[in-house]
Amino acid sequence: SLAPLDAYGGRMLPDGTYDVFVVDAETVGPGDHLRLELTILAGEHKGEIVPMRTEGLGVAELDALGMPGTLVVADGQPSVTLDS
Repeated sequence: SLAPLDAYGGRMLPDGTYDVFVVDAETVGPGDHLRLELTILAGEHKGEIVPMRTEGLGVAELDALGMPGTLVVADGQPSVTLDS
């Protein structure tokens, strides 16, 4: 699970659970920080791109590309878990 530093361009998706796919990943700053772009795979927001900055992923940017995962928004706070 990751704690995003920012998500969705300052707007937030409604609370819920979303199946996602990593379409872009880039290392940013020092440490284990990645900028991810996630595509939502189903539901009302299908096809939308969700940008996030994360830390603690423990995976290189190239390894993150194409990984499926789950985005959970609870009380307006997102977290993402990638399937390994």
